[in-house]
Amino acid sequence: MSRHIHRYLCDVLEEMRTADKGKNYSYMAALIEEVQVLGNRMEAALEEKQDCEYYHILGKKLEEANEKLEAEKEKLTAEVASLKGQRDKLKKQVK
Repeated sequence: MSRHIHRYLCDVLEEMRTADKGKNYSYMAALIEEVQVLGNRMEAALEEKQDCEYYHILGKKLEEANEKLEAEKEKLTAEVASLKGQRDKLKKQVK
């Protein structure tokens, strides 16, 4: 199993500063590309975090709506049972 070493944006920027101080620009394009990749990952992570927060709030709203519907269902189930009882009484009176 290979071990992936995580590099941080600050580490790459520091390496760029070091290369600039030494006037060694031979691998600057690769460092710029790495900064771009790390920046893209950070942006994607921020978007995912926002999505998680949104879905958490949405989930709470749906849970509240579900609780209201469950309460309404219980009320209607009791009403149906009551109406069935009344129907049965009326059937007996008709016979």
